[in-house]
Amino acid sequence: MRCLKTATNRPRPSRSTSSATTSALQRTVTSGGHLVYPAAGVLSMVTDAGSWIAPSNRVVWIPRGFTHQHRAHGATDMRIVFMAGSFAELLPQRPAVLAVTPLAREAMLTLTGRSERPAAARDRLRTVVIDELAAAPEQPLHLPEPHDERLLAVTHLVEEDMASPAALGELGRRVGASERTLSRLFQAETGMSFRQWRTQLRVHRALLMLADGASVIDTATSCGWANPSAFIDAFTALVGQTPGRYQRAHDAAHHGT
Repeated sequence: MRCLKTATNRPRPSRSTSSATTSALQRTVTSGGHLVYPAAGVLSMVTDAGSWIAPSNRVVWIPRGFTHQHRAHGATDMRIVFMAGSFAELLPQRPAVLAVTPLAREAMLTLTGRSERPAAARDRLRTVVIDELAAAPEQPLHLPEPHDERLLAVTHLVEEDMASPAALGELGRRVGASERTLSRLFQAETGMSFRQWRTQLRVHRALLMLADGASVIDTATSCGWANPSAFIDAFTALVGQTPGRYQRAHDAAHHGT
């Protein structure tokens, strides 16, 4: 079941909720900048520049004019806050994942709630959101999209067999490129080493699996970690909470506790 409410006059926010396990992929071009906040569930977004993922302690910012695809995973409660030009100018000029403080969360939930509020009150709430997000650093939950054909071939091989991670040299032999060349290309095109990129990919996949109810151990194994401890350390470093705590928070939001 999916319910969508859209405000009739922008920049008043809209509220979108879904209890489906995974919503349909949607491709849109933004006519105005907006924040998409997964109050419950996980949001994944794809643009030409790569993919982003946001659990419930993150919010995705999509500036005006960006073509993107987004998908909600798990039992979801997606909140959309439209931002007029004067507000949008205070946020990054490119898609980004930003940390959500408790105050920003409450302001977004209020903005997207059922209660009618005067325009001036809504603008004050938007100002609170902007102030909180502007003070928070961008979060490392972006997976850049490479363009070199050899690099794309490597990333596809990794994505197809996450449970059995191969070394970069082995992957290079399979696509006809040296390990040194691929290492240079990863740094040049993604700004990351191969190891950093693969860790980002694993955490992206782990967030989706945990939202769909997979256990921590099964998720660690499926995503290619040697043991649960290594998974927990990597996940916590990127997401800001342990996999178990993240999953409990997701379940609590789903059941309204």
